[in-house]
Amino acid sequence: MTNQANNSGKGLFESLSCLSATLAAMLHTRLTLLSLDIEEEREHAILQLILALSALFFVGVGVVLAALLLVVVYWDTQRIFVLAMLAGSFLLAGLAVAGFALHKVRSKPRLFAASLSELHKDRQQLESRL
Repeated sequence: MTNQANNSGKGLFESLSCLSATLAAMLHTRLTLLSLDIEEEREHAILQLILALSALFFVGVGVVLAALLLVVVYWDTQRIFVLAMLAGSFLLAGLAVAGFALHKVRSKPRLFAASLSELHKDRQQLESRL
């Protein structure tokens, strides 16, 4: 009888150790995936920032020079009309870009979506086993 109790205790201990090893392996995999997600997001954000600032600088210089050219060309005849049209155009363009930026911020996919999905699958598998 004691031999049977030792075997069942040993079987339970082996099951628990296998379960804990599986959980540790799953946690390790998910943490690795999470760290990769963070690294990719950081690299993507840095690249986007550099590109956006470069584009903003060059477009800004070009727009200022084009506006200055138009004002100089029409200085003698319709300078106030040209300045009003340029100001209106810049304001409309600024509002359009702000609206687009707001749309992009709202429609951005969730951070760590792949990691959260895998963790959800793991949780479902563990719940189904229990």
